[in-house]
Amino acid sequence: MKKYIFNLAMLAAMTSYAQEEKKDSVQISELEGVIINATLKKDSEYVNKMPLKAIENPQLFSTVDKIFFENQMIYSVDDAYRNVTGIQKMWSATNRAGDGGAYIALRGFVSNNSLRDGMVAPVTTSIDAVNIEKLEVLKGPSATLYGSNVTSYGGAVNRITKKPYETFGGNISVVGGSYNYYRAQADVNAPLTKDNKLMFRVNTAYTNSGTFQKANAKNTYTAFTPSLLYKVNDKLTLSLEYEMYDTKSTPEQSFFYLSKETTGVDNAKDLEKLGLNYKQSYYGDGMYTKAKVRNIFGQANYKINTNISSSTNISTAYTFSDGYNPYFTAAINPSDNQLYVSRADQSTDNSKKTYFQLQQNFNFDYKFGNDMRNRTVVGFDYMKIKNRLRYKYLTKGFFDTVPANGYDYASTFNSDVLDALYSNPDNVSTYDQTDDQNTYSGYIANVFTPISGLNIMAALRYESNNFEGGKLWINDVKPYNQSAFSPKFGVVYEVIKDKFSVFGNYQNSFKSNGYYTADATGTSLLSDPERANQFEGGLKTSLIRGKVNATLSYYNINVKNTLVTTGYAGAFAIQTQAGELRSKGVELEVNAYLLKGLSLVGGVSYNDSKYLDADATTKGRRPGTAGSPWLASLYASYQILDGSLKGLGFGLGGNYANDHREINNNIIDANGNVTGESIFILPKYLVLNASAFYDTKKFRIGVKVDNFTNQHYWVGFTTANPQQLVNALGSITYKF
Repeated sequence: MKKYIFNLAMLAAMTSYAQEEKKDSVQISELEGVIINATLKKDSEYVNKMPLKAIENPQLFSTVDKIFFENQMIYSVDDAYRNVTGIQKMWSATNRAGDGGAYIALRGFVSNNSLRDGMVAPVTTSIDAVNIEKLEVLKGPSATLYGSNVTSYGGAVNRITKKPYETFGGNISVVGGSYNYYRAQADVNAPLTKDNKLMFRVNTAYTNSGTFQKANAKNTYTAFTPSLLYKVNDKLTLSLEYEMYDTKSTPEQSFFYLSKETTGVDNAKDLEKLGLNYKQSYYGDGMYTKAKVRNIFGQANYKINTNISSSTNISTAYTFSDGYNPYFTAAINPSDNQLYVSRADQSTDNSKKTYFQLQQNFNFDYKFGNDMRNRTVVGFDYMKIKNRLRYKYLTKGFFDTVPANGYDYASTFNSDVLDALYSNPDNVSTYDQTDDQNTYSGYIANVFTPISGLNIMAALRYESNNFEGGKLWINDVKPYNQSAFSPKFGVVYEVIKDKFSVFGNYQNSFKSNGYYTADATGTSLLSDPERANQFEGGLKTSLIRGKVNATLSYYNINVKNTLVTTGYAGAFAIQTQAGELRSKGVELEVNAYLLKGLSLVGGVSYNDSKYLDADATTKGRRPGTAGSPWLASLYASYQILDGSLKGLGFGLGGNYANDHREINNNIIDANGNVTGESIFILPKYLVLNASAFYDTKKFRIGVKVDNFTNQHYWVGFTTANPQQLVNALGSITYKF
């Protein structure tokens, strides 16, 4: 079947090429304009829930346009993060309902993608990029306009989806490559009525893949994302979108609890020298998690008059998972001084998490005289979150401990062996999370332009979290109701019109931590909201007729009211609200179109995060979840725009990260004194990627090689996870 699809696509491509020679080519200026618009930072309607040019926006954000997905042959949102300054991928998707999505480090905090078109739509599997128009990555605390439940203190990721349009068109692609990777995808758009008022578009993809550790893994990923757009009249537009992701896959190999005390070394590279096999799969066949994602998004946009518009939005999100989640640790055995691997599993058992969101926005836009302008958005938001999560694991904890090399790993730790153990209730322990929460919010944001080039923003959100109570493990969790205000301010001034501006912002986020145990007698108190406040300032430039855009910023985020563990009373941690964390840093991002056909996107960031007040093991230290302090990325692309080789293009890029201390703790003696440190380092890395393509009106051929220097590199969110080795893919696309 795979060969049939491939041959059919090749035949269609060759036929198209013969016809292509007889037709006029796309004008060079038009193609160049597409490249420029995709490369340079775009304006956004989502970042502040109103149309704003990038030069007018006091909040920084980065974008990854679909042209980057095409030129780099990126097929998942998770892989697209490498194009964003200041982002480090920490953990690939584990596919578990509730917490299974890919995690990133952003400005020293853990984040993930939980927004689609500005509404809640988390995906706990790997997010297929087949329906992505572009990504927007908001920088800094963003609760004022998006709420506390779907943003992190470091920022938020919003994926903007492809929309139907008025003409028939689309494309089909087949892809194949390393580790038994093959993929088929299609994008089909069609008007359904003669007047083009009702339009339909569907994007779908099927992927099968192994891994560099287990080439025959047969992981499968299915995406089906249809959408409808109905232009009722000049004032009213209705749209409906659906996202379906089905996944059957094994997670990447994760090693927990690594330290010099247990392994004798303090970094992953030396751990390999001790005998940990980077390429070894330490588990056998059948260890899949089956996961489902079902998201629905509906929107009604109504233009009340030339100055006022209404947007009514509804979103539902559903995640489900069932299956295995093997994990590991490693330690030196003192009896023979050899490295051993301990193997375990924490499965999900028919776990479900659902979101429902209803949002109403009113936008106002008035101009006064030649330069004065005022833009306002007023919004109301309701969100309901339901957790029905269950995790199961072996009562004895770890399954076994085996040598790091020279052992039969596949036949001793696989789905058949675990099924036999899990079938006996005496072997199984479970951990449940069952609860409901309703969140009610109202917000207002205003951008005032008193004179040309000066934009002043002020915004405020009121949010009420009504937690209805539930169960966590064997413990009942009491209901609570907690409210908070979240303000936001910003100023942008163009010192030189359209060329150089300075900006500053204050942004706020918060989080409800629920109840905590305050003393040894078990006194339970409702914590105050945890708060993050960011102050940021910087400059923006647009040079050489707008073809070189750059931003430079400094930010300082201070988090207060975090819970700090001071001791234990039986199984309960005794805590206070005295915790404080600071994250500050610098970011430089450049988007440039240097010569005809040559574009460049890159940046460098530095982050300094530290626990100012925390429990004794972490006080004064960088959080292990903050990622690497130094990050850099660069991607250069060149496409020939005229002549006999028009359409031929090349790309080269890479990502650098310095050492990441994924374990970074103080060692405390019985008297509470710091006597040393417990660390484990994921070493610095430089991963290089290259691509080439030939693009015409009717077909496109592409090849890419990721990690072409075959680097051993590790990432991790409190873990050490070995990453993909050299990986080559080829693709053929037919366009119609």
